[in-house]
Amino acid sequence: MQNTRTARLAGQLRQEIATIIHQELKDPRLGFVTITRIELSNDLRHAKVLFSCLGGAEERASSQDALDHAARFIHGLLKKRFRLKIIPELAFRYDASIEGSVALSETFEKLKQPPDG
Repeated sequence: MQNTRTARLAGQLRQEIATIIHQELKDPRLGFVTITRIELSNDLRHAKVLFSCLGGAEERASSQDALDHAARFIHGLLKKRFRLKIIPELAFRYDASIEGSVALSETFEKLKQPPDG
């Protein structure tokens, strides 16, 4: 459970990283990426940046490569924009929870339909 300061910092980092990705990264491998959440370590030195991406496994892999390649660049921009003693090291991970919720929603829709025949 994150305390209020950590949760607030995670929200600000999520917003700033999303802005950087959409406005300042020009990597053609990067697909339509959405930052879903950020998990910060207790000492604020490491951040897991969870993202979702439209498309299949190939799009996801190329976006993962682009984000991994740009992690130091994004870290440098965050260092300039935040007044913090420590800017967390970024590790980008794909967030599969959205796919799971969509699959669950589709299952519920199938169960709602009356049986044919």
